[in-house]
Amino acid sequence: MEVRDVIVLNRAGIHARPATMIVDTANRFKSQIFLKKDDLQINARSIMIILTLGATYKTPLRIITEGEDEKEAADAMAALFDSKFENE
Repeated sequence: MEVRDVIVLNRAGIHARPATMIVDTANRFKSQIFLKKDDLQINARSIMIILTLGATYKTPLRIITEGEDEKEAADAMAALFDSKFENE
């Protein structure tokens, strides 16, 4: 299991476009990928569920990956958040 703590850095938060980017990135890997906000842990392969997180600007999230390519998956997901979803 790999864990990365990230913060939503783009001012618009996670809306449809960033959620799509998260799902697209998650689907490149075989590992299970989860996003956790407070006590809510969700599958990072579902746009609708990602949107229910209500992750706004500066929301802290935890990325959790489990599987054969978990490190690569965690690194790619963290890089997506670090890039501000290529918004800014």
